[in-house]
Amino acid sequence: MQFPSRRRKQTSNPQTELYAHPLQFYGEPPLENMSLAEFETFAVDRLKLLKTVENLGVSYVKLSEPYAKKLESEFKNLSFPYRPEADDRKTQSGPNEYDKRRKDHISHFILRLAYCQTEDLRRWFIQQEVDLFRYRFNDLPAKQKLEFLHRNNLQYDTISVEEKKSLLDKLVNSSYAVSGITVEDQDFYKVPFQDALDLVRTRKVYLKAGYVYIPHQDIVTIVLNDFRTRLSKALALTARSLPAVHSDERLQPLLNHLSHAYVGQDYSIQKNVGKISLEQIDSLSGKSFPLCMRQLHQSLRENHHLRHGGRMQYGLFLKGIGLSLEQALQFWRSEFIRGKVDADKFDKAYAYGIRHMFGKEGKRADYTPYSCMKVILSNAPSQGDHHGCPFRHSDPELLKQKLQFYKVSPSGISQILELVKGMHYQLACQKYFELTHNIEDANFSLNHPNQYFIESQRVLGGGKDIKREMDAPQRPQEITAAKGNNAPREAATNDPQGLADMTEDLDSFFQDA
Repeated sequence: MQFPSRRRKQTSNPQTELYAHPLQFYGEPPLENMSLAEFETFAVDRLKLLKTVENLGVSYVKLSEPYAKKLESEFKNLSFPYRPEADDRKTQSGPNEYDKRRKDHISHFILRLAYCQTEDLRRWFIQQEVDLFRYRFNDLPAKQKLEFLHRNNLQYDTISVEEKKSLLDKLVNSSYAVSGITVEDQDFYKVPFQDALDLVRTRKVYLKAGYVYIPHQDIVTIVLNDFRTRLSKALALTARSLPAVHSDERLQPLLNHLSHAYVGQDYSIQKNVGKISLEQIDSLSGKSFPLCMRQLHQSLRENHHLRHGGRMQYGLFLKGIGLSLEQALQFWRSEFIRGKVDADKFDKAYAYGIRHMFGKEGKRADYTPYSCMKVILSNAPSQGDHHGCPFRHSDPELLKQKLQFYKVSPSGISQILELVKGMHYQLACQKYFELTHNIEDANFSLNHPNQYFIESQRVLGGGKDIKREMDAPQRPQEITAAKGNNAPREAATNDPQGLADMTEDLDSFFQDA
């Protein structure tokens, strides 16, 4: 049996036909005009969705009931198509299905532009999109699954009745949830084994002479492989077109930094400046600093110096937990003069940089602490550096020794290293948090070193954050670009000059993110 190609209906609006099915391979790019504000909103919402997919994929069994329930909730919150809709009419509860499918289509291509730039970004994007596609394909009714295969001209050869009978026992014994009765009632597809590695790895199919025999109910495996292959090739092609895209001065700042963008709480607003004394830092570093900051603090204490990358990462973190400019100058000066830097040299060569962090020099931008994404993906440390993410940038054996030194249990170290192996660096840090605070579930998704500190203080304080008030505002979904601009986003969108000002400040915003 083969799936014949189906001729598409000719319509006056190609987009209507494109969104006729709730799922697609994203083979055709969007061709419509849209505002920069909508462009940003779509990009950030999909990034939030993919981050949720990543977190759930490690915290729960994929496609389990809790996994599906939480992911469906995220689809609803962000207005993405979360289950097939038979009725496309508008309802009072939100946008119609066409609008959701349009958002799904366009947002995928926006993040494609942002995540095609490096091998690590491509690998992360493909994995999350594949997991998202798997969930959505499995959620389709059988009729719509078949329609999807037809629409995408997916042709798979089925084995003959005679071959099925000759392999009956082997198919029953090796195929997941297949009995002798259902073998006769359903098709089996003969597919090269490399197209179904997930099923081979879990021994859910019969393997013979380089081919696997897949029951129709598991066809999602080879559909996923097709999707992964197409997306990988598309990202490579997209990367080649980036120079042309970057020539657009409206998009270039956004696309250059979107992959590093932080979409959680804003830790730039210091409501407790000065409430942490310099004498507390050593103690706090051992119990409430994330591993990246603990590593920087220890290196500073041992060497009495940090290179620029370390000073920026650690200095902004200290600023975020409440150190004032005066305290920061005193802290860095006292440490540096213990090394090879005298007080006069510090004032001439280093004090400017500290004042610059606080917006008192240069362009007077009030820089914010680095998010996990920025620490992981930008300015990788070289020899002699101590900044970066230990889970991303440390040798696994060195990381293991470091965790042992900090008295993490052997089983905990194994869990962390397994997450690191899967490139789930933020989840590895979250596991480190749980192990060092003796809790089973942190009940938050770790996205920021300063978030780690605040959550640690809350746990150690018996549920009360004793160091900083916890009403830090959320960044708007659209990533409000201008620091200190309190005007509503809608006003900027409706005002051409406001939108122009917002665009000009995008680059400085992402530098601070």
